[in-house]
Amino acid sequence: MRKCLITVDYQVDFVNGSLGFDGAEKLENAIAEKIEKYRAEGADIIFTLDTHQCDYLTTFEGRILPIEHCIEYTKGHELYGKIKSMVQPNDKVFKKCTYGSEALFDYLRKCDYKEIELCGLVSNICVISNAVLARTALPNAQLIVDSNATASNDESLNTSALNVMRGLGITVI
Repeated sequence: MRKCLITVDYQVDFVNGSLGFDGAEKLENAIAEKIEKYRAEGADIIFTLDTHQCDYLTTFEGRILPIEHCIEYTKGHELYGKIKSMVQPNDKVFKKCTYGSEALFDYLRKCDYKEIELCGLVSNICVISNAVLARTALPNAQLIVDSNATASNDESLNTSALNVMRGLGITVI
């Protein structure tokens, strides 16, 4: 069975940088274990990187979230901790300038994945956005989100996001 793991935006700025929050760093081991497990199974590993430019504050997102983050070529843009060193040449890495990745959607539409698991940050923004895109790209694939490998700075929004994903037929474990 063809499957993949998508690690969404587990970047310095979301863990302990400009948009970091307590608990985000605790996901590192769970995400690393997932990457190792999927890699050992021969599954594909995909990463998304929230990627903004110096003009971020003039964008729509910058106006509604006026905190510069994940500016390309800065420390905050990098994957966090040991996750950064786990990227291998065959892994797909998609930079995205907003919540969901159009390039990821286009890529998934051309794949025959039967199972897709998502993890990373932030559950109620980018994880759910990319889960919806994955569901749209591959409507018959089993989608999984591990509640121990995603989080939000707002626990009520995290819970709501996980419930919405369940409503979309995504298995939340």
